[in-house]
Amino acid sequence: MDIGSNIRTIRKRKNVTIAQICDKTGLSQGFLSQIETNKTSPSIATLENIAKALDIPLAYLLLQKEERMQVVRKGERKLTLSGTENLKVEHLSATKNARVMLVEFPPGASTGEAPHAHEGQEIHLVVKGRIYAEQGGDSAEFSEGDSFSWNACTPHLVKNIGDEQAIVLISVYTESEATGDYV
Repeated sequence: MDIGSNIRTIRKRKNVTIAQICDKTGLSQGFLSQIETNKTSPSIATLENIAKALDIPLAYLLLQKEERMQVVRKGERKLTLSGTENLKVEHLSATKNARVMLVEFPPGASTGEAPHAHEGQEIHLVVKGRIYAEQGGDSAEFSEGDSFSWNACTPHLVKNIGDEQAIVLISVYTESEATGDYV
């Protein structure tokens, strides 16, 4: 764990000096410097005091880099093609167990010839167009602004039933680490 580097990064981002932290915590500058360079491991009580001085939750200091805010700029989105109809999938953002994607469905395109199933839970928001969705014995038509969700372990299918391209925002949550293509 790289707590010291986390403290230094946060302190610098907030334009706080080591001296200012020491004034608020009662720690010596040498000791705080050793913490920031990971040469010593502070107690939880010390970390709590540093977190208060930086005006952040203690838990934030303990996060690994991959657990912190991840930023994906529009021009940096990963693009993939999915299914037999090569649906364009823009991967917006992800955490260990969740993925959010924008999926473009040309007129008549669907997630496949037959319903498919996979691990996880899905939430869909129709951003543009008209969509037909089917899961098991349930089916419905959706328009812009409508949303639906389901447990993805039951076979399901999504199809564009409109004359224009449809765009669907899809969020997939899985208990295990989400690595697959879920469209």
